Amino acid sequence: MSAPADPAAASRAPADPTAAPRAPADRTPVLVAGAGPVGLTAALVLARAGVPVTVLEAGGALAAESRASTFHPPTLEMLDGLGVADALVARGLIARTFQYRDRHTGPVAELDLAVLSEDTPHPYRVQCEQNKLTPLLADALAEMPGAELRFGCKVADVRQDDSSVTAVLDDGRIVRGSHLLAADGAHSAVRHSLGVGFEGMTYPERFLVASLDADLTAELPGLAPIAYVLDPDEWLVLLRTPDHWRILLPTPDGTSDEDELARLEDRLARLRADMGVAGSWRVAHASLYRVHQRVAAGFRHGRVLLCGDAAHVNNPLGGMGMNSGIHDAVLLATPLAALVRGEPGADAELDAAAEARRLCALTYVGAQTHRNWERLRVRDPEARAELLAELRATAADPVRSRGALLRSSMIASLRPVF
Repeated sequence: MSAPADPAAASRAPADPTAAPRAPADRTPVLVAGAGPVGLTAALVLARAGVPVTVLEAGGALAAESRASTFHPPTLEMLDGLGVADALVARGLIARTFQYRDRHTGPVAELDLAVLSEDTPHPYRVQCEQNKLTPLLADALAEMPGAELRFGCKVADVRQDDSSVTAVLDDGRIVRGSHLLAADGAHSAVRHSLGVGFEGMTYPERFLVASLDADLTAELPGLAPIAYVLDPDEWLVLLRTPDHWRILLPTPDGTSDEDELARLEDRLARLRADMGVAGSWRVAHASLYRVHQRVAAGFRHGRVLLCGDAAHVNNPLGGMGMNSGIHDAVLLATPLAALVRGEPGADAELDAAAEARRLCALTYVGAQTHRNWERLRVRDPEARAELLAELRATAADPVRSRGALLRSSMIASLRPVF
């Protein structure tokens, strides 16, 4: 496998899960705000490195919402290092291919991640809802000495000095730590309390996600587990999860969520007609949300680090949001652990890691996901024909296919690959 992209990356890899975790030192814990996949991953990295850690979760339990559902190869490698990848794969579906389709004429091109078999031990995506990962991380964290997960602890404000961080909870309670890693979501109270800018843009349409109780594979022969459906008027994405097929539809601004949910059945009926599918699909659940593309002005602010949605948000096309957040967690928590342990050069390494993750959010994750959005909705007939020809040529050429898959799988975001 190729070398890591930056000199310090090798030292940031999570510990071998077969090795005994380091005993926690008798010191103030690192605080983690948020017990989603990002916060719990960071906490587990810290705990395995022998750093006491306290996770502060606003809710009364782990979130039950499914939300993100795609795990890319390098994320699986990181979860391997934390000893939870096998259990996640067992709960999910292995997706070795994904495809591009035309809404009316069907498959255009299919890419097979087997092309990456020499680049990663996981040449596939795993389709599994994020709420099936968080219990695995929480259980692993519960076995670590010096680790604590507290529910009903919503961080409202953060204060810091030269030697510590103080988290002020919304009920006035105070929790002190040596550092704080914020993984408290896109509306991060930690980021707000620090006054950190969160510049970017908002997409012109809302995204509607519906879970369907239907066997789309039987109704659409040759359908891959992930399908990006191109159309100038109404593009869409089809995703298989262990429990449902999901469909993502762009939804115009200026109408109420209630009205859009009420007309979902009509939209699905038109889609089935366009794709040549008879019958009907039962909608198990549907929701709308506004989509932003934003990056924090900095990921490190003294003793406070931002990661995941607290640091950057992007559209979901390509499944990079949660994955890049987990990458943040591993690549920031590892040098943070070294800093807490007093290792020489760790402070500079943490600065470098924070800047590298911000650069990745700006130039890789944001750029890739925005390009995915643009190509799904190409309207000009000549440009559309060129795009379809490019997709077919890429799928037919193993060299071009590998290059495209290294980018879409996020391997290229972490290490040099050519």
